[in-house]
Amino acid sequence: MSDHARKWWALAAVGSGVLLSTIDGSIVNISLGTLVGAFNSNLNVVEWVVLAYLLTITCLLLLTGRLGDMFGKRRVYAAGFIIFTLASGLCGLAPTVGALIGFRVVQAIGAAMIQAVGPALLVTAFPPQERGTALGAVGSFVALGILIGPALGGVLLRYVGWQAIFFVNLPIGVVGTWLTLRSIAPDQPRAGGQVFDVVGALLLMIALLGLLLALTEGPLWGWSDPRITGLLLLFVVAGAGFLAWERRFAQPMVNLAMFRAPVFSLNLLAGFILFLGLAFNLLLTPLFLQFVYRFDLQTTGLVLMALPLALSLASPLSGRLSDRIGPRLLTVGGLLLAALSLIGLSFSMPTTPLPQLIAFLLLLGAGVGLFQSPNNSTVLGNAPREALGVASGLLAVMRTLGQTAGIAMAGAIWASRVLALNGGPADPITTATPAALAGGFNLAMRVAAGLVLLAIVPSLAGGRALARQELPARAD
Repeated sequence: MSDHARKWWALAAVGSGVLLSTIDGSIVNISLGTLVGAFNSNLNVVEWVVLAYLLTITCLLLLTGRLGDMFGKRRVYAAGFIIFTLASGLCGLAPTVGALIGFRVVQAIGAAMIQAVGPALLVTAFPPQERGTALGAVGSFVALGILIGPALGGVLLRYVGWQAIFFVNLPIGVVGTWLTLRSIAPDQPRAGGQVFDVVGALLLMIALLGLLLALTEGPLWGWSDPRITGLLLLFVVAGAGFLAWERRFAQPMVNLAMFRAPVFSLNLLAGFILFLGLAFNLLLTPLFLQFVYRFDLQTTGLVLMALPLALSLASPLSGRLSDRIGPRLLTVGGLLLAALSLIGLSFSMPTTPLPQLIAFLLLLGAGVGLFQSPNNSTVLGNAPREALGVASGLLAVMRTLGQTAGIAMAGAIWASRVLALNGGPADPITTATPAALAGGFNLAMRVAAGLVLLAIVPSLAGGRALARQELPARAD
C-alpha cells in the first residue's frame, strides 16, 4: 500500500475508534432510565454505569498513552479495539447491574487505549502540512457520533432492548480492528532498556480519581461534606507526590519538561478553559429546553443536534485552513465566536423565539469547531515525537477535566441564582418558575462566555510563541 493511500486508511481506522467511543457514550447516557427498570435497581446505582466508565478512562489515558510510546501505538490501539469490542459483548450479556458496571470498567480500559493513541497515530501517518486536515476530520467523527448516538439509542431501546446498545459496538469494533491492522504501518522497533513508571502511574491515577469524584459528587453530597474534603486532600497529596516523583524518576510517565515549551502548554491550557466554559452549555441548555420551553425529550434532542451539526461542518474546514494559513487566527476567531454565542444565549427568556436559540447553538458549534482542530494540531505538533501518546492523552484528560469541573461550577451557579430569583424554596429545583430558571441560565451563560474569553489569553500567547519559534525556520 502506498503512503498516500495508507494515510487515508489510517484516518478511517482512527475515525472508527472515535465514532465508536462517542456513540457508546451518548447511547448509554440516555439508557439509564431503562436500565433502572431492567435491573430493578435505583438511579444512584445505575449512574455508576456511566460514572465508572468516565473515571476509568480519565485515570488511564496518560498511562495508556505512555504504553503506546513505549511499546508501539499501533499495537496499543489494536489491543484497545479488541478489549473494547469483547467488553461490549460482555456488557450486553451482563446478568446484574454490578456485573454491567464491572464490564463497563473493562470497556473503558479499551476506550482509553483507543482515545490516548488515536490522534498520535494520525500525527505520524500524515505529513505536518496535512496534520490539521486529519485532526479536523476526526472532529467530524466526534460530531457524527454525538448526532447518531441518541437517535440510534432511542430506536434500539424501544424496539430491541437495552442489550442492543452494547451489541451495536461489535460490528464497528471488528471493522475498526481490521482497518487498524490493514492500514496503520507496523510499529518501529523501540530502544531497549525502557522502564514503565509504575509509581508515577499509581500516584497520577489516585490524584485524578480523587479530583473527579470530588467534582462529581460535590454537588450531591455538599462541598463541605468531610468526604469531599478528604477526596480533595487526596488529590493534593497524590498530585504533589506525583510531581515530586516524576522529577526524580529517570524515565517518568510524563516528562514534565514538555510543559516548558510555551506553545505546547499554553494551547493545552486554552483547550482546558474552553471545555470548562462549554460544559455550562452542555449541562444547562437541555434543562432550559425541558423546563422553560417545556419541550419533551424528543424535541429537546432535535434542538440539541444544532451544536454537533455545526461542529461537524466547521472542524474539517478549520483543519484544512490551519494547514494553509496557520492556527492562530482560527483559534482566536473560534473562541470569540463561541463567547459571542454564549452571550447571545444568555439573553434567552421563556418568550425567546426558538430559531434565535438554535442560531446561537449553531454559532457555538462552529466556534468550537474552528478552535479545536487547529489547537489540537498545534499541541501535538509541538510535543516530542517520542511522547506523542502521552501528549494525545493529555488532550483527552484536559477535555474531561474541563467538562467535569465546568458541570460542577455550572450547576452551583445556576442553582443559587434560580433559588434567589424564585422568591422561595423549590424542591426539586426544576419546579421553580420559568422566569427564575431562565434567570439562572442567563447568569451561567455569561460566566461561561467569560471563561471562553479568558481562553483567548493563553491562545494568543501560544500563537506568539509559535510565530517566534517558526522565524528561524523561515530564515533558513
